[in-house]
Amino acid sequence: MDKLTKGVVRFEKEIYPSQKEFFDKLITKQFPRALFITCSDSRVVPNLITDSEPGDLFTIRNAGNIVPPYGDVMGGVSATIEYSVMALKVRNAIICGHTRCGAMDALLAPESIASMPIVKSWLNHAEGARRIVTETCNHLSEEERARALVEENVLVQLDNLRTHPSVALALAKGEIDLYGWVFDIVTGHVYSYDSDLGHFVSMSEFHIPKAAPQRLRRG
Repeated sequence: MDKLTKGVVRFEKEIYPSQKEFFDKLITKQFPRALFITCSDSRVVPNLITDSEPGDLFTIRNAGNIVPPYGDVMGGVSATIEYSVMALKVRNAIICGHTRCGAMDALLAPESIASMPIVKSWLNHAEGARRIVTETCNHLSEEERARALVEENVLVQLDNLRTHPSVALALAKGEIDLYGWVFDIVTGHVYSYDSDLGHFVSMSEFHIPKAAPQRLRRG
């Protein structure tokens, strides 16, 4: 806690005063560029990955970057999605998974969370991804299957996101674009799902991610 407390003091005394003009612009209203749905993993830092500023991202974080289908869990995730789309009018929604994800590892080794009933119940929202990988990726190594599950889970959660009425309407009116990303913790690279190619591709200055279509084609 000592490090965190000192960080707060430094923010109050040095960082905030030096950027007060910028923060003043955020006082009355926010205009986020995107809804960013990602994992709670402490190694995943949305503003760092995207090189963005406070006010740029409206963020949802939870174990496994999961979006329950509309109606399954009428809680914080659903409310935040609805608010971001209807009140803030975000034009982009990104679901960002990551490698070495403990939630995805638990899906492949359910015995590891046998004593965590709430976690187990939450991860049921990624069961579709688990079944796809376990039944079609047996030829892959353990590490490759873990990576495949991370990617497949992003696609499944994008499908779930489309079930939310606010998102479905915005998609139909052409007012929002959806993206699927994977952050590789080992290399620092970010990969985006390319619907034309049917797989994730490295994002670089030569590859600008395209919005995912309303229904993803997996390959």
